[in-house]
Amino acid sequence: MTVTIVGSQLGDEGKGGVVDLYGESVDVVARYQGGDNAGHTVVHGDEEYKLSLVPSGAVRGKVGVLGNGCVVNPETLFSELDALRERGLDPDVRVAERAHVIMPYHTVLDGIEERAKSDSDLDAGTTGKGIGPTYEDKVGRRGIRIGDLLDPDSLRTKLEYAVPQKRALAEDVFGATTDEAFDIGSLYEQYRRYGERLAEEGMTVNAGDYLTEHIEAGENVMFEGAQGTSIDIDHGDYPFVTSSNPTAGYAATGTGVGPTVVGRGEVIGVVKAYLTRVGTGELPTELGSVEGQTPEDGGRPGMADLATEIRDEGGEYGTVTGRPRRVGWLDVPMLRHAARVSGFTGLAINHIDVLAGLDEVEVGHSYTLDGEEITTLPSTSERWARCDVNYRSFDGWPAVDWETVASEGYDAIPENARTYLEYISTELDTPIYAVGVGPGREQTVVLETPF
Repeated sequence: MTVTIVGSQLGDEGKGGVVDLYGESVDVVARYQGGDNAGHTVVHGDEEYKLSLVPSGAVRGKVGVLGNGCVVNPETLFSELDALRERGLDPDVRVAERAHVIMPYHTVLDGIEERAKSDSDLDAGTTGKGIGPTYEDKVGRRGIRIGDLLDPDSLRTKLEYAVPQKRALAEDVFGATTDEAFDIGSLYEQYRRYGERLAEEGMTVNAGDYLTEHIEAGENVMFEGAQGTSIDIDHGDYPFVTSSNPTAGYAATGTGVGPTVVGRGEVIGVVKAYLTRVGTGELPTELGSVEGQTPEDGGRPGMADLATEIRDEGGEYGTVTGRPRRVGWLDVPMLRHAARVSGFTGLAINHIDVLAGLDEVEVGHSYTLDGEEITTLPSTSERWARCDVNYRSFDGWPAVDWETVASEGYDAIPENARTYLEYISTELDTPIYAVGVGPGREQTVVLETPF
């Protein structure tokens, strides 16, 4: 069977931990979109693994697949694999031959374009990893795919077509000086060697065929989404979004299995008990503000100390960028939107321990827009910016021994925290499968196992 893991908010919900939590029953974990902009942290015992491209299941020794919907930086991939091997792991990662390759000129152009947008309202606050430009080349039919790295003639032909365009864009449009990132010869040699290593280690696959064979053999496959629903290129806060589709529907497109395969399985929405965002864009429930990220007149400056307390307690700094995350109360209209778009069958709610000790916990229950109450996200960023939040308040819960809570089960969670959790479940009409009360695998209250 299959289980799809989806971020229900703006990323950083703890998806990697949920993949790891249920990973014992999994045979294959497949990423279906995104690239090395997708930081995820897995904690097991005293060991912490920070990954950005390798699927989270690698920590449990499961086969990992980077699907055709991913964009792959070979340098990052091999760096992460080598680092895991140095720590005693033996990751088995396969890469779809149809996945697109992030080239050095993509990362250069990503930075140039973001700097060009920095004085406008269109700055999306990207990670600068070249993700957007790579997806642009994919849909522009000038991209280089993993399969091309295995064929030197194809690689050189595609470089000779793409690179002069990229050099002209950098020099003539943006007035930048180009370097070896735009040199056909050096790119050819570097990426031909990457192709040789991929071939030598037997890493490339036709992802759809590969995954279908495992599913038809009765094995369990987990589809791992990166980022979150509200930065989905179609269903998120456009243009302050990522360049792919983190929502469950793309698990089929991004891996090559049929939508009925995904639809027959479970879809678990991962929820952080509060809200964070890295980068620009709206965040109506924001507490305090972060310079360079919070829109003008956004946030609630009077609650800056509370934002800092939650940020520090939750370690809310980007895994990839190190940037401080903007912090806000839980946004339930955002969650309702996510549940509808992906069809959640279960919820994993993380970080309720971070909120422990507060006298009061608020949630954004609905919005008022143009005098009308609405209960889900409006379809444009401009309309979202005009929303006033209608809050509900919950009594806080004490800090307790969360490891004991995890071992004793759901009823050991403080009563006020359970009231908060059950409110979320009721509003989304979706049962709770797991509650994270700490960063580690063993610090999770498991109510349901999807497999």
